[in-house]
Amino acid sequence: MSKHQQHYRSIFKSTSLIGGSALINILIGMVRTKFVAVLLGPTGVGLVGMFTSVLGPINTIAGMGVATSGVRQIAEAHGKGDTTRISEVVSVLRRTVWGTGILGCVLTIALSPWLSEWTFKSREYTSSIAMLGMTILLGNISVGQKCIIQGTRRIADLAKMSILEAVKGTLISIPCYYLWGLQGVVISLLLCSIVSLAISWFYARKIPIQSIRISVPFLKSEVRRLLGFGLPIMASGFMLAINAYFLRLIIKGQFGLDGMGIWSAAFAISGILVNFVLNAMGADYYPRLTGVISDTAQVKREVNAQTEIALLLATPLLLVTILFAPLGIQLLYSGKFDAAIPVLRWSVYGILGRVISWPLGFVILAQGRGKLYFCSELFTSLVYLGLMWGCGRMWGLLGTGIAFVLLYVVYTALMIVVVKTVANAHWSWHTLGLIVAVCGILVAAGGMPMLIQSPWVYYSVSGIMTVATSGILLLRLSKKTGITFSEVKRRMSQ
Repeated sequence: MSKHQQHYRSIFKSTSLIGGSALINILIGMVRTKFVAVLLGPTGVGLVGMFTSVLGPINTIAGMGVATSGVRQIAEAHGKGDTTRISEVVSVLRRTVWGTGILGCVLTIALSPWLSEWTFKSREYTSSIAMLGMTILLGNISVGQKCIIQGTRRIADLAKMSILEAVKGTLISIPCYYLWGLQGVVISLLLCSIVSLAISWFYARKIPIQSIRISVPFLKSEVRRLLGFGLPIMASGFMLAINAYFLRLIIKGQFGLDGMGIWSAAFAISGILVNFVLNAMGADYYPRLTGVISDTAQVKREVNAQTEIALLLATPLLLVTILFAPLGIQLLYSGKFDAAIPVLRWSVYGILGRVISWPLGFVILAQGRGKLYFCSELFTSLVYLGLMWGCGRMWGLLGTGIAFVLLYVVYTALMIVVVKTVANAHWSWHTLGLIVAVCGILVAAGGMPMLIQSPWVYYSVSGIMTVATSGILLLRLSKKTGITFSEVKRRMSQ
């Protein structure tokens, strides 16, 4: 086996491990989503989305960007085999997430009356928002634990945690919604946060970390270093959270809480099948890229390899989402959500843009260019707000999907220019050809509902198209990784 194939195989294995857990999550999530839709309806789905967006900005402030900076520092030390340095970073990280988590909790409680007023035009939800402040503290501590797991590249543990998170969310949320209806939303979020903390603690404690004493001056110095890169990331995350909040206000203002629920449903489904590819980029690609960021040739190699593997794995799932969108909406939600079908189909093209652009975007993070990352995110966030407002007024609810596509056209173009400038990294002609081919396939799939009216003919052609496309892409993946069907069959039989 060539070094080229070994490299692609390594990426494929890591992605598949995360992907396996994601596929299980999908099955579990389908059950949970169906129950939420039936028990709460579009209004309930919209309410969950609004609570999430309300807490988003404060949660980001409490995070202080340590999720990204912590992983980066641990990954650097882990790559060098410096166990002492890992212990120092972990010790500082744990203290930091406690302090910032308490800050976020207190801030949420203090601002809860005004957050309820701004979001729901009344103070009816003041106590609910105040209680959810505890989820910020618990979530912050969980993030600190996950940084240790991710920074040391314990991919198998990350996959197991992902599955447990999905099981936890389902087992907790369904009874809460059944027993208490809309009032069960807050109870569910609180209980989920507690269990998430327990899961992250269980896996983080398995990693051998030396017990180390650190002085106050050293602690202050390391916190400054941790936040030096983390604060620009926090500012970016805060801006994105504010952006998400205003996006929901725009949608709620134009289409009501029911429209908010329809939009949330469409965007939840659009990314659910390819989340394993995107999650793998954060879990494995980011730490791996950080370890070779000083080598320009290696950075190019990683960007192209990750982009190709991501596209080969994600394209069949994106194709299924476009072609079988009506069945997906009916299966995961109900007939009340049929208006989400065209929004869902458009949003898939935005998800494709995300799959294509993220391998480029991670280069900026791996280089530690926090300010540049913030500026790029600020620009695209402002563009997205403008697109959402304008497209919503022009095309109604469908415009929310079109705005998402246009956002990633702009973002991808920006990343191409920025990453070429700062790291001299770019797509190879081979990768570019694959991107063009995938875009053509998905555009053709999007046009099929207008060309074929008979449901039986449509789904028959869709099935054939899906099988043929998947087969071609799997053959290319096999050539890249050296993994054959007979090898997979042999391993499964062992």
